[in-house]
Amino acid sequence: MELVLLGAALVGCLLLIPFALPGTWLMIGAAAVFQLVVSPARIGAITFVVVVALAVAGEALDIVFMSRYAKKYGGSARAAWGAVIGGVVGALVGVPVPVVGSLVGAFAGAFAGAMLLELAGRRSHGEAARAATGAVIGRAVASAAKVMVGCVMAALILASAWT
Repeated sequence: MELVLLGAALVGCLLLIPFALPGTWLMIGAAAVFQLVVSPARIGAITFVVVVALAVAGEALDIVFMSRYAKKYGGSARAAWGAVIGGVVGALVGVPVPVVGSLVGAFAGAFAGAMLLELAGRRSHGEAARAATGAVIGRAVASAAKVMVGCVMAALILASAWT
């Protein structure tokens, strides 16, 4: 029964990831609670180290994909930083809006951040909009990659808890 509850918690955490919420970190928290409450010897330290490393890699993928796509679509380093910072700020601002606020906020923030910093760098509106569009595409790719990382994390946690 406890494995079913752990699995449900991990699936719930996975569903948070596309909404720009810290699903990977909550998965680690769920595994830690399982470890402390259910059975201290079920999930090993190596598993925890690996899933923490995967969560860090997922965060890095977020930054890399947003900045790379902003640059791929003609943006400068300013657009890349604007996309990353704007995505984080937008997600935080969107949190009070139920269900999709942080998702919309993350995408809108990535667009606005890239656009504003490109315009501040004396780029034309067309060039800035193109870079900002790249940042939004990068945000979508980053979300998909992070969900895949989360799936691997969930599989590792469940496999470790099973044994």
